Amino acid sequence: MEDRKEPADGGRAQNLRGVIFDCDGVLFDSFPANVAYYNAILARLGHPPMTRELAEIAHRGSSLQFFEHVFCGDEEKIARAKEVAAAIDYEPFYGLMRPMPALYGVLRTLRRHYRLGMATNRGYTAQEVVRRFALADYLEVTVGIRDVPRPKPHPDMLELCLQRLGLTPQEAVYVGDAESDWHAARAAGMHFLALGTVDVPAPRVHTLEEVPLAIEELRRSLT
Repeated sequence: MEDRKEPADGGRAQNLRGVIFDCDGVLFDSFPANVAYYNAILARLGHPPMTRELAEIAHRGSSLQFFEHVFCGDEEKIARAKEVAAAIDYEPFYGLMRPMPALYGVLRTLRRHYRLGMATNRGYTAQEVVRRFALADYLEVTVGIRDVPRPKPHPDMLELCLQRLGLTPQEAVYVGDAESDWHAARAAGMHFLALGTVDVPAPRVHTLEEVPLAIEELRRSLT
């Protein structure tokens, strides 16, 4: 695991200027879409549908992380799974993604005061999600797993987001719903806002709709 770089979250910082979001589980309820997608891959490989445990791994991690777990590091099987995944069109699965309630209102509110970005373990679908759901008016930067050497929990994609937004780590907060999100923010030296039930030592909200107020409270605490 990466060495910790303050805060993430503990300590004062420069003025908060940016908010970076995870995609799945934060901006979208995409669990059904991800389950259907990975089950389609497994079916072509002759495997049964995922268990709930595997579905959670598929939902939270990158494709490679999921394949490495399922195939226990067998490089030949992992390579085959990657080939199958590349051949499957994600088109049927976008329709299973549901924007979180108040998504556009939340982004519109935050966009008035903060620079916004998205950092996700999604691959080629990251930019298509932005296009398909008309997020380009709100998100200045979108970074996916294909843009960096390593997925979360490594900090690579957050660091690239910060670079492209022209922000220091202490000027930004990452909103995520998984422990890997917290580890990535911690390694990058960013603040972190936990959404949902993830058990990490950071401020927490239960819904996306609560994020603007939580961000404002964090900003006030840092000045």
